[in-house]
Amino acid sequence: MAGMPLNDMPWWRWRANVRSALHMLSDPVFHQNCWLAGVPGYGDVTDAVYRLVEDTWLDNWSAEKYVGAVFRDAEEAALVDTAVLRVLRIMHQVGADAPVADYLHHAGWPDAVAAAREAHVRLAVGDGDDPDAPPRSLDELAAASRAV
Repeated sequence: MAGMPLNDMPWWRWRANVRSALHMLSDPVFHQNCWLAGVPGYGDVTDAVYRLVEDTWLDNWSAEKYVGAVFRDAEEAALVDTAVLRVLRIMHQVGADAPVADYLHHAGWPDAVAAAREAHVRLAVGDGDDPDAPPRSLDELAAASRAV
């Protein structure tokens, strides 16, 4: 999120959290190298889902509600809604405290990753960032959120 225009959206901190979560959820290499390996500083699947839905309540209503505040347009919102629904479905099936491997081996995980990737790319490009850069740590997210 280094190139992200942090203050061009009214609720940009929420956007930063959603983007961070989608980025982590959308990257299979990251899943293997960080989450499965237990690398500190990146949380886990449950943490990513929490960042995805915590402030925005995307587990209760559509991202469309946040167009102009968190999301730039209806297309971003629709992509985020799809990702949220797929990830939450898996979370409810395996349990919020399930090991990372349970998520990664779930039959629906590839579809959830693909939906998260599509949403991540759209949001990253909209913010002028490289969607293929590796996910940033939670400390980097926190620093970016304090930057403005």
